[in-house]
Amino acid sequence: MIRAIVTDIEGTTSSLSFVKDVLFPYAREHLPEFVRQHGQQAEVRTLLQKVSEVAGKKLNDEQAVVQLRQWIDEDRKVTPLKALQGLIWEAGYRNGDYQGHIYHDAVECLQQWHAQGLRLYVYSSGSVYAQKLLFGHTSQGDLTPLFSGYFDTNMGAKQEAEAYRCIAESIALSPEEILFLSDIEGELDAAASAGMVTCWLVRDGEIDGQAAHRQVSSFDQIEV
Repeated sequence: MIRAIVTDIEGTTSSLSFVKDVLFPYAREHLPEFVRQHGQQAEVRTLLQKVSEVAGKKLNDEQAVVQLRQWIDEDRKVTPLKALQGLIWEAGYRNGDYQGHIYHDAVECLQQWHAQGLRLYVYSSGSVYAQKLLFGHTSQGDLTPLFSGYFDTNMGAKQEAEAYRCIAESIALSPEEILFLSDIEGELDAAASAGMVTCWLVRDGEIDGQAAHRQVSSFDQIEV
């Protein structure tokens, strides 16, 4: 019996284009100014130090910005980058530069599942802070009350089974009681290896009935 649902964001609840074409370029453009203005704040300074640690060499602020922009261009899932992006995106949301995109079918089903008593969680490569910003600033309003918790790469890599075991332990459920939703086969493979039930969102393209994970094109086709 499914008691909780863990969902990915990009390509699952939200369009890839919103993240790739809106959020990533916004963070890339505003990185230099953000670091200049906030680089001496304790939280930002700690993240910049972590950039040097991940890069494996001492970087000054200008060099850190260059490295961060390179990671954005390479779509690297680097924890300090994701945290800094979240801080930059906050200003964009609050200034009304954009709203978080959530598919209509995802909103309706998340609301229904929540009303039914299912516990809802998010697991994304974006920081927990960024996740809350996205779901808190949508055209459908603030959706954060629907969720019981959020997980990011601090839990582990999304294509490693151990991360999903840690999530199950964190929410005090057995893996077979958890349904994981994603558009990435490698993530679904890892979740299944950990014992979770899986469902593959295919927003574009044909459904493959022979795929290793059940495929659907929208949330309202998901069986819980």
